[in-house]
Amino acid sequence: MGESDGPVPLKTSPTESSERPLTTPPDPTALRTIRILIVDDHALVREGTRQLLQQEPGIEVVGTAGSAEEALPMLRDLEPDVALVDINLPTMSGLELARDVVTSQPNVHVLILSAYDEYAYVAEALEIGVGGYLLKTASAKELVDAVRAVSDGVLVLDRQVSKRLVRHRQSGPETIGTLTPRETDVLVLLAQGKSNKQIAAQLELGIRTVEGYVSNVLNKLGVTSRTEAVTHALSHRLVSAPNHDNPNDGS
Repeated sequence: MGESDGPVPLKTSPTESSERPLTTPPDPTALRTIRILIVDDHALVREGTRQLLQQEPGIEVVGTAGSAEEALPMLRDLEPDVALVDINLPTMSGLELARDVVTSQPNVHVLILSAYDEYAYVAEALEIGVGGYLLKTASAKELVDAVRAVSDGVLVLDRQVSKRLVRHRQSGPETIGTLTPRETDVLVLLAQGKSNKQIAAQLELGIRTVEGYVSNVLNKLGVTSRTEAVTHALSHRLVSAPNHDNPNDGS
């Protein structure tokens, strides 16, 4: 075996060797621990996911949260490498939380873990800039592999989600469908720059109901983001442009 075939032992004097034993090279997998924050409104899901990830070498679950509001200060204080976020959260959705994290804490990689594979949800998540989108039907190995990949900056998409994206793009934009009155109300408020939370308050609807309407609007218009929906709606005169010069608008 040549000199380059392996590590060369450090030469020491008899005194040195008795006082300072030789050490083996460290395991590369142990050099960095991936710190995870789990955000899900179901306690059983949080605990099950925590136990699953915690037993993996090189992964540490530093906290769990049941809502976006609970997660925000934890994200700032704990500084995790990966935030594992469910879309369906009370009050503030997982996508809104992801947008906040991507904007204010770029060192935190967001991995969406959702029960929904609807194109509109996936498209909005990718537009936000999440690190990955995984379905809750994924296996334990797929989840662990996704966490490791996302922490390294690799974009991860669930196979089923990837297939849905490909099918959607191959079929091209859908024919513009007829919006329901409530969907039209939502589109008008989107054109005014309202967030899902603001729309929910103004229309007296639940946040999840509004998310469903937004998803329907995007699908019917054949677009992939809120911005595209508004641009499309304005260009096709589905809504009128908001008047920012109205002296009675309270601004």
